[in-house]
Amino acid sequence: MIGINLEPVEDSAAAENAGTLWEMTPGRKATAENAGTACEMGVQLLVLTGNPGNRVSNKAITDSLKAISGALGDKIILAAGKMHASGILSEGGERIITKEDIQSFVEAGADIILLPAPGTVPGITMEYVRELVSFAHGLGALTITAVGTSQEGADTATIKQIALLCKMTGTDIHHIGDSGYPGMAVPENIMAYSIAVRGVRHTYHRMALSVNR
Repeated sequence: MIGINLEPVEDSAAAENAGTLWEMTPGRKATAENAGTACEMGVQLLVLTGNPGNRVSNKAITDSLKAISGALGDKIILAAGKMHASGILSEGGERIITKEDIQSFVEAGADIILLPAPGTVPGITMEYVRELVSFAHGLGALTITAVGTSQEGADTATIKQIALLCKMTGTDIHHIGDSGYPGMAVPENIMAYSIAVRGVRHTYHRMALSVNR
């Protein structure tokens, strides 16, 4: 499966990042047009979320979901949520994503809900995420728990702890970010995460399996 991120940035918020590292380019925006182009190129999964500082709000995510779902229907899988506040101060800590947000996302067309992994954001505990996972499952959605706060570059003991906490929440999909070495998590941490969740036998099997099978 091929998946990409698109970012539901509000124009007024995006304007504040002009001339900076976080300046939004047209092709990265979570619009129905970009989603349609991605679908035509063979993308099967769209993740609507925000990078740090990009000012992606939960309302903007809901609005983008409605537009993309309305345009593409079942042609593409839609995941939505945030792994950190993404520059929205009013949506920090336990307010990053709530049951109300999850309800809005699912009603707007989300198939998968993205949540911060326990221990990656201040105030985000296993118990809190477990409650959100159960709520999303009750609405018929899957969940992703995401490590997106640079802890993908922490020591392996930390990664193993986060991995087991994520499994305890009952999540369906695990995500580890790209802020270890430039562009990817530390390879040893990807291995440690996988072994913690599914053991050596299944980890090595997945590593050796051809993508063509």
